[in-house]
Amino acid sequence: MIDHATLITYILIVLGFVFIPGPATLLTMARAVSSGTKVGIATGAGIAAGDLIHTSMAIVGLSAIIATSALLFSIVKYAGAAFLIYLGIRAMLDKAPVELNGGAPAIGAGRAFRQAVLTEVLNPKTALFFLAFLPQFVRPEHGSIALQLAILGTVFVLLGLVSTVVFAVGAGRLGNLLRRHPAVVKWQGKVVGTIYCAVGVRLALQER
Repeated sequence: MIDHATLITYILIVLGFVFIPGPATLLTMARAVSSGTKVGIATGAGIAAGDLIHTSMAIVGLSAIIATSALLFSIVKYAGAAFLIYLGIRAMLDKAPVELNGGAPAIGAGRAFRQAVLTEVLNPKTALFFLAFLPQFVRPEHGSIALQLAILGTVFVLLGLVSTVVFAVGAGRLGNLLRRHPAVVKWQGKVVGTIYCAVGVRLALQER
């Protein structure tokens, strides 16, 4: 099983990810602003469902790699660390325009959920993120790899769902804030980028 120190570190890092406005948050808020809180929550639930699918695929793929070769798993971890650092640098450099169009056509909760699931599942960056991020907190000596990945993925999805629900409920006020102060979104990219880089460096400096 996952030791407490690793799990607490993981949760703190994930909280930093999910409670800083990112693409999933902005999509949820846009839906909530244009179509209501219920549709915003449905969008967040769809994103969570898509992330569960990515978690399942990561579990199957990474478990197979570990069962085949410990060396391959180490390669995957270090490649993942490099990818996280790359994402961090991109997040710090990229411009992040605020796209919260309150005038967008309203849609139903069911349709919003389906669209969010499809959008998240078909996002290759999300798939790569799960493959790169989850292994950083897996310790083969602590037991079942699949179980550790399942716990880590589920925690990520649940915290992400909580954050999108919070943002959907407060979308009106927060949406207005982001539209008036786009620098808020600009700084979130720098903060998220720093977290990405920190996770990557953490692995590079980790003792064997």
